[in-house]
Amino acid sequence: MNRRVIISVFGKVQGVFFRDRAQKKAKSLNLSGWVKNEGSGIVKILAEGEDNNLIKLIDWTSSGPTLARVDKVEVKWEEGKKEFKEFEVKY
Repeated sequence: MNRRVIISVFGKVQGVFFRDRAQKKAKSLNLSGWVKNEGSGIVKILAEGEDNNLIKLIDWTSSGPTLARVDKVEVKWEEGKKEFKEFEVKY
């Protein structure tokens, strides 16, 4: 089943290669979508794909890359829309 998650990651998650590592992780899981820094200091991820791979991405965000400090992760599930062909970093 193709689903979508919107993940908001709070903590020390900007300036620590979080977007780059999230893109690599998402691509390794065959997910599409994007990751970006928000002005509020959080990292937002929108990912589409199979449920089990989305869960793996969510689990990864709980710790993130080595230099990150994740304080909280919020997840919202939606139906997939198949609007993305790949996973990219948005600037």
